Amino acid sequence: MSLCSSSPPQSVSLLFKTKHFLYGHSKPMTVSVIRASADVPDFLSADWLESRNKRPFGPRLNFSADKAVQNQLDALKYNDQPRPDYGIEVMYRFAGFDPFERSTYFGPFFDLGQFERFRRIFHHSTYRVLLGHKERKILSSLFVEENRFKQRVWIRGSRPEEEEIFQFTMVQRIGGSWDGYWLTESLLNDGNAFAGGLAY
Repeated sequence: MSLCSSSPPQSVSLLFKTKHFLYGHSKPMTVSVIRASADVPDFLSADWLESRNKRPFGPRLNFSADKAVQNQLDALKYNDQPRPDYGIEVMYRFAGFDPFERSTYFGPFFDLGQFERFRRIFHHSTYRVLLGHKERKILSSLFVEENRFKQRVWIRGSRPEEEEIFQFTMVQRIGGSWDGYWLTESLLNDGNAFAGGLAY
């Protein structure tokens, strides 16, 4: 039984010699030219453009700092659409920490390299108010530096008498593959978010 039933695409190459006058030479020189036929396979799939437009939602170069915060909060408001914890996935894409180092994204030093650990913190009693929240209000916005932005937001959760204040710190990257993008450096709760401890 053959494990591979299809053969690679065939392409035909033509090799011929021609004489050309090259700059700086008085005599014609023989140059070998290789031309490929139209049978060369196209390595981009037919739906490449469509799939590119459907790339996972996350940071975009045209997002301002304020718009980046708004998009993250919108994702958390509709956290389970189109799938469970999709809003937290969006937050993880905006997160500006190094997954190979401990991070102060939530305040204390946590190892957040694995998405599951990041996700569990959002289901902690203090941060879960963000998931499916009913109302929010921007309390203050401030550019601390040219490439550092802070915004405090009041959130009313979906459960009775559930409300918290959070502070986003956004940093615009300079250099590298994320040059110009606004990423979230930290998301802090105004209270003592982890007073009861956290098993993550």
